Amino acid sequence: MNFKNSTAERTTITRDVVDLQEKTGNVYESIVALAKRSNQINVELKEELTQKLLDFASHTDNLEEIFENREQIEISKFYERLPKPVAMAIQELLEDKTYIRKA
Repeated sequence: MNFKNSTAERTTITRDVVDLQEKTGNVYESIVALAKRSNQINVELKEELTQKLLDFASHTDNLEEIFENREQIEISKFYERLPKPVAMAIQELLEDKTYIRKA
């Protein structure tokens, strides 16, 4: 997933429940779908960040060799500035990019 191009809000905004309810017909089903998709996005983000930070991992156990790595700090700041996974999930649902299957 391309998180760089996410159009989701970076801050908290008030949402109209009717907009969320229209997608599934039931507000509770929409909330459950949002929670599941948010968890999926969160796992993807965490895996991607962990993979990028592994490149900078030091395999020595010497505490005196701790130093700042500018690239690692920039990567961390980028992920901190991303919208929250819930905001991304809501945006996907409102743009009909989420497939909801009823069991």
